[in-house]
This record gives sequence, C-alpha cells and structure tokens, in this order.
Amino acid sequence: DTPPPADPDERAPPTLPGDVDSVRWYELTARGFRLSRTPLDVSAPLAQHRERSRAAWVFTSATLAIGGRFEHYARKLGLEAPRTLLAPSPFDWPRQALCYLPRGLPEPASREYGAALLDAVRPVLEASGGRAFLLFASHRALREVAALLRAAEAPWPLFVQGEAPRGLLLERFRASGNGVLLGAASFREGVDVAGEALSVVVIDKLPFGAPDDPVFEARLEAIRRAGGNPFRDEQLPQAVIALKQGAGRLIRSEGDRGVLVLCDPRLLGKSYGRVFLDSLPPLPRSREIDDVQAFFGGQCKAPVPAPTGEDLF
Repeated sequence: DTPPPADPDERAPPTLPGDVDSVRWYELTARGFRLSRTPLDVSAPLAQHRERSRAAWVFTSATLAIGGRFEHYARKLGLEAPRTLLAPSPFDWPRQALCYLPRGLPEPASREYGAALLDAVRPVLEASGGRAFLLFASHRALREVAALLRAAEAPWPLFVQGEAPRGLLLERFRASGNGVLLGAASFREGVDVAGEALSVVVIDKLPFGAPDDPVFEARLEAIRRAGGNPFRDEQLPQAVIALKQGAGRLIRSEGDRGVLVLCDPRLLGKSYGRVFLDSLPPLPRSREIDDVQAFFGGQCKAPVPAPTGEDLF
C-alpha cells in the first residue's frame, strides 16, 4: 500500500557525513547550482525558542488536522499536549459543493492513466463549461494531458504551467471566464480564485511526496533509523495535507459553488484511502456523472449514504 515512485528531478541524493540531524544537498538550475543544508527535525530548536520567548504561541491553518486530529503536526514541532480546536467550516457544503469520484479508472501507475483520466474528466468540464483547475502530481502527467486536450481541440482556453509565469496564467484564467488551467504542486496552495471563474478542481493522483526528493528521502531514512514507519508517520500525513490544500482551491467564499473531482482509485481500493476521505470537508459524494450535471443545472441531489462497498464512499 505504498505509493509508486514519482518523476525524478535534478536534485542530488542526500548525504549525511558526520551529521545525522540535517541533510546537505545540491540542486542544478539553468544558471548554475545551489547548495543547501536542511534540518531533519526542528522540534528541539523550536522548543528552545518557544521557551525563551515566554509567549503564547498559536498555530492556525485549514490543513493541520489529519482525520480530525493534530498529532502529526504537534509531533513534528515538538508540542507536548497542546490545546487544540477544530473549528467548524463557515461553508454550507451540501449546498455549495459536490465530490465526484469517477468509475473505472486504471491504477495511477498504468501507461493509460492520462488518457483514461481525460475521458472521465471531459464530461465534467462540459457540464461546468470549463472554469476548472486540473492539478497533477507530476509535470510529466500535466504535459501529457495538456497535449491530449489540444489534440482533441478542447473548446476551452487552456493555461498550462510552464508556458507562462504563474501570476500571468492566473490573470489570464480569471479573465477568460471559461478557462481550464493545468498546474502541478505550486498551484495547490497560495492560489485564490473566488467566484464563478473556478467551479471545478480535478486532482489526478494522491499527492504523495517524491521519494527522490533529497530532504524527503532523508527524513524517511531518519524515521526508519528511529524504528518508525515512514509511510504511516510521514508519507501518508504529508499527502493528506497536500490533498487538502489542493481541494481547498475550490470553495473560497460563502457564495462559491463547485465540484471536486478525485480521480485516484486508491481512495477506495487501498486501506489508507479512508484517511484521505475522513480528512476532507463534509462534501456530498457521488460516483455518478449525472449528479455532476445536475449540480451545474442547479439540481444537486442529496448526499449519498455512508459507504458499504467499493462502489460507494
């Protein structure tokens, strides 16, 4: 039940000579290279800083909880028995949103996944009239689907990460009124498109961290050395947070409406899928494209019941 490897990049594997508390790595760029030293555990120095500050500390975010609990975040920051509050959302999820998980998609590692994903997502885009973010776990998948959309002469303006600066892509997307923006990790957070310009967010795969990222790899190895479980203790919680960040692009105000499309069949086929679903807002859920079409027709059906088998969630 561990995720498949992600695309390699141009970062060197970590080295830990004489220093098990940090990782030293380098990254190649078009203009040269960058040397970095990253701590693997900030809990001890942060605890010392908090003690010296003699102040109250408040940590707040929409994505800190995993399955409604804060243990992962508290452990990483060295917080012992902190006071916590999981505040209710101000949004009316049954009225404002729908979560759609298409049927029949192959395993994400298969070569046919990109084409199958587009076949499943195109009826959603037709129902919404574009106005969508398509968020990808890798730039390779992003480029593949962008090429397929262009080859199919999609009727919506396409805005593809890497073809223009992020700010310019967002500006053009907002101005288009019916655009489809294809982005990767940098579009999962810090992007705010309120109103009808964004009515669909599609997430292609569960956003597990790249195992060849030098800092991430070193943190996983440190967990192994300490006798922990890297998947349970680091990979899964980080992926849950990343999914919540991506899903959070959809509803930005009390007046927004939209559909979240989760394409990864591991949400239902793997035991850890429940952790992702339990960490998302309480959106009504469906596997029927008819419900998506009805939603954009203003007639969204009532939420489906709790899951009792692989065809429900």
